[in-house]
Amino acid sequence: MTLPSPVQTRSSVFRRSFRKEFPVAVRAEGVYVSDSAGHQFLDLAGSAAVNFIGHGVPEISAAMAEQAAKIEFVHTSQFTTSVAEEYAQELLAFAGAHFAGGAVYFTCGGSESIETALKLARQYQVEIGQAKRYQVLSRQQSYHGATLAALSVSGNKRRREIYLPMVREFPHIGMPYCYRCDFDCTDGCRNCGQQYAAELEQAIEAANGRAAAFLFEPVSGATLGAVVPPPGYLRSIADICRRHGVLLIADEVMTGMGRTGRNFAVEHWDIQPDILVTAKGLSSGYAPLGAVIASSKIVDAIAGGSGAFLHGFTHNAHPISLAAGRAVLRYLQQKNLVRAADSEQQATPAAAFKRALATLLSEESVGDVRGIGLLWAIEFVADRNTKRPFPADFGFSSKVGAAALKRGLLLYPMQGSVDGISGDHILLAPPAIINAEQISWSVEQLSASIREAHKQL
Repeated sequence: MTLPSPVQTRSSVFRRSFRKEFPVAVRAEGVYVSDSAGHQFLDLAGSAAVNFIGHGVPEISAAMAEQAAKIEFVHTSQFTTSVAEEYAQELLAFAGAHFAGGAVYFTCGGSESIETALKLARQYQVEIGQAKRYQVLSRQQSYHGATLAALSVSGNKRRREIYLPMVREFPHIGMPYCYRCDFDCTDGCRNCGQQYAAELEQAIEAANGRAAAFLFEPVSGATLGAVVPPPGYLRSIADICRRHGVLLIADEVMTGMGRTGRNFAVEHWDIQPDILVTAKGLSSGYAPLGAVIASSKIVDAIAGGSGAFLHGFTHNAHPISLAAGRAVLRYLQQKNLVRAADSEQQATPAAAFKRALATLLSEESVGDVRGIGLLWAIEFVADRNTKRPFPADFGFSSKVGAAALKRGLLLYPMQGSVDGISGDHILLAPPAIINAEQISWSVEQLSASIREAHKQL
């Protein structure tokens, strides 16, 4: 006798949440994603600040198929490939003159890239005779990835808390956040930037020669929400690191590849990191891809020393992913999308987006609208005068996200911007191809969604 199969009550996919239903995405084109029920959503979050060139660009899938037809995979301990060699040269050129003579280490995403950068910083210090240096300093309210090493240098309280017994902790310093500054910001935040920078020097001195690198996001990502550094801050950070022999690592997983209106966000402040990490927009989501771009100083130390980087992943420099990334780079250059993402240039999508978002300051629940290029955040408050946040258990940003979803708008809701637990904001990072009509419609729906969430108080 054959017993009937048990009724399946939940998905076989280990999803991010067992408490919510996920629509089944079946098609994406331009700034839109469609599900199996026939609903269309405007992707105002760029799929977690990933998609920069727009969905469904045929040139990208064609490049991937062409590469797959030639060679789909080889292991980097045995072979290199033409696509890896050529794309690395193009990416170094895109990163600027500072990285001439450097090299690119390709990974499958941002967390792998951060992991790689941490190991690279440690090995560099060993190669130059500074074996005592191993600590990687970073900032509170930052996020650098999901691996345990990446969590050790992250400041996202919610994502770190249960794993803390498993990670090795390094010092975290304060992070400039002028809307809720710890210092006096009446001078346009210039002075507070120097006070936050002084915290780094103090941490390096307290490390007593053990500091190997300082890791930072030029513009904060999802954890704090598109906070732009105050004037002079990053320049001071770079100077401090240089004086103390500490490597400067820029985490541009979210801000790189044109997102802020520059090839990489550090260009806004003329900062030249020793190591630059990027992912997300690198392939615009068309394939898993990340990259660690190392300056010649780093590469020369290893090439002229032990001669081998003691690190590797099975799928790093995967040919099909590299073909996707190379095609994305060429596409965004041909379409001039970095300029499209420049919010300071007239008549760009980013400038229109900036103007439209400013209108949200009239909403009772909106405390701050901040960002640069096509990376913005809206912070919500219960009281605009005192900047008091909503109770964490109310989940205001999630309610805004749910209301927007019903209206056909995809957002990136986050919590914890005040102290790691309380504080609500949404992150916005649309593709650079978004047009004026789509921007206007999106902000109208966002405004209505904020009002709907406020009515639930």
